[in-house]
Amino acid sequence: MGYFNKTYHPPGTAPGTLTERPAEREPRPIRISLVDYTPEEFIEHQLLTAADCRPYLKRESVTWIHVQGDVAAETLRHLGELFELHPLALEDVMNSGQRPKLDSYDEQDFIVVNLPEFRNGGIATEQISLFFGHKLVVSFCRAAQDPFEPVRRRLRTSTGRFRARGADYLLYTLLDVVIDAGFPMFERFGETIEELEDELLDCPDRETMARIHRLKRELLLLRRSLWPQREVITALLREEQIGITAETQVYLRDCYDHTVQIMDLLETYRDMATSMLDVYLSSIGNRTNDVMRVLTIIATIFIPLTFIAGVYGMNFSHDASPWAMPELRWYYGYPLVLLTMLGVAGGLLFFFRRKKWL
Repeated sequence: MGYFNKTYHPPGTAPGTLTERPAEREPRPIRISLVDYTPEEFIEHQLLTAADCRPYLKRESVTWIHVQGDVAAETLRHLGELFELHPLALEDVMNSGQRPKLDSYDEQDFIVVNLPEFRNGGIATEQISLFFGHKLVVSFCRAAQDPFEPVRRRLRTSTGRFRARGADYLLYTLLDVVIDAGFPMFERFGETIEELEDELLDCPDRETMARIHRLKRELLLLRRSLWPQREVITALLREEQIGITAETQVYLRDCYDHTVQIMDLLETYRDMATSMLDVYLSSIGNRTNDVMRVLTIIATIFIPLTFIAGVYGMNFSHDASPWAMPELRWYYGYPLVLLTMLGVAGGLLFFFRRKKWL
């Protein structure tokens, strides 16, 4: 997982250029699905080419074209010509890793949002590109799994309430799926934080610190990817936004509330991860202090014992000198010195315990 995962053209490339770059992973097969519906009718097809959806553009119905997988530049160019998509927006679809945004063109809006997902044991984000026009929504997603299958199930089983609304409500539904994908992810983050807190209280090690750093890095990536999505919903809620009805704005306000909740969770978990790193460093410092305290007490106890042993290890014994060691000739001199040393050690231990240094 890197901090910078945006694909881009070489500097100086003409705007709107669609050029495929070498893939860093196995290409995912493209699937083009069409959903066309009215309050009374629902049509769903898997298309072979982009041109197969041309007959549905003349109907008085809502048409949703979803492109799943790695779309080729030629296919993307055909889709752009068919739906009159702006070349700059198509370039952003090809160059993934865009910042969430809303661009308004003549007859359509182009929206970029990021879908968080678990991938290869870590956190990643997948770019979702949406074109919104009169009775038309075109979506692009390169993820391995289609995130919008629940929307199709709702459309299939709808009794008319969903299908009675326009393309703006379909746009809201797709945005709601992407934004709400953050809740189960942050629930998993909460479980990880609880496990790390238990490790910090039990016996932290280098692996604990590595997991904390990995958590902080993933939260940083999500903040960079998810924070601007609140601005996108705010822009859609503006009164001058063409194509968004007052009825759909009510649902978009609920979607905006979800973005606020997700960012609150994100900031809370970032603060907790930072505090856990401080707790880890404090715990390691306390453990070091405990070790040093024990070693200091042991050294302090042996200092007087070493002094006594050193004095009686000089062996200055001379019967004619009044300054010779008389203890060297004592019958019980050796056990008396040992008892004295034990008494000194016991006295020091008693003193340390009384001072609550042990």
